[in-house]
Amino acid sequence: MVDIAPVLKAVVPAAGLGTRFLPATKATPKEMLPVVDKPAIQYVVEEAVDAGLSDVLMITGRSKRSIEDHFDRAYELEEALDAKGDSERLAAIRESADLATMHYVRQGEPRGLGHAVHCARQHVGHEPFAVLLGDDMIDARDKLLQRMIEVRGQYGGSVVALMEVEPDQVSAYGCAAIEATGEDDVVRISDLVEKPAAEEAPSNWIIIGRYVCDPAVFDVLEKTPPGRGGEIQLTDALRTLADMPAENGGGVYGVKFRGRRYDTGNKLEYLRTVVQFAAERPDLAPEFIPWLREFVRAHDAADGVGGSGDA
Repeated sequence: MVDIAPVLKAVVPAAGLGTRFLPATKATPKEMLPVVDKPAIQYVVEEAVDAGLSDVLMITGRSKRSIEDHFDRAYELEEALDAKGDSERLAAIRESADLATMHYVRQGEPRGLGHAVHCARQHVGHEPFAVLLGDDMIDARDKLLQRMIEVRGQYGGSVVALMEVEPDQVSAYGCAAIEATGEDDVVRISDLVEKPAAEEAPSNWIIIGRYVCDPAVFDVLEKTPPGRGGEIQLTDALRTLADMPAENGGGVYGVKFRGRRYDTGNKLEYLRTVVQFAAERPDLAPEFIPWLREFVRAHDAADGVGGSGDA
């Protein structure tokens, strides 16, 4: 019987160049762009902690020092807020420093997600671990990562998060060929293809930025050649694991996710995410939503869009 060790560590790759957000990301890491009043990366770390993973390794790169500073103490600022009696903001800035036990390692050059994950090998060792991509934010009310860890405990192997999309969207993601199990939200993955053309995709189920990996992935990544885009792809390594026997750490399963996901990887989706988060904030929504409705009405009127119903 395969020994299934518990998942205790999280790896967060954050070494990308953020070119889609230039010039804002020339000196500021993309992961530090705010979603209302917290950087996107903090929501991701909060998700890991909420799933019971308080040991978090951040894979960073050059010009990413502000990420480390964000999750560290800021004593001068704390003293200034304490002197003013501003307990609310003091608690807010201490929250990020107290979230988790944070560790950092640099990816020397951008060689793909698979290479970034391989950089975690020394820290992770022979333990299973979760990978959370900073571009994907999962609503805190949807316990996707907890479910993935449960599935890993039940089936072993590695687990990926899947979402169903329209056929014309599959070319932007890794795509899975799936086989049913006895559970509605769990499938076995028989094949994975990185960014296939729509007509070549094995299904409409794409991999989103959550993984639970068996430590066997490190040996596979060591031997995985550069794939699409000349980069070492985690998808290619998982494809190899899908064909390996369970006793060697093989087997890949998918959790079908039908909850709320926010994509901060491009400008349009980032803006949508900020609006959605602001609209659900009790301290902002009472003023923000009426303003937003009025803005849309005025915008439609300026464009000559008719309609007498409420927005």
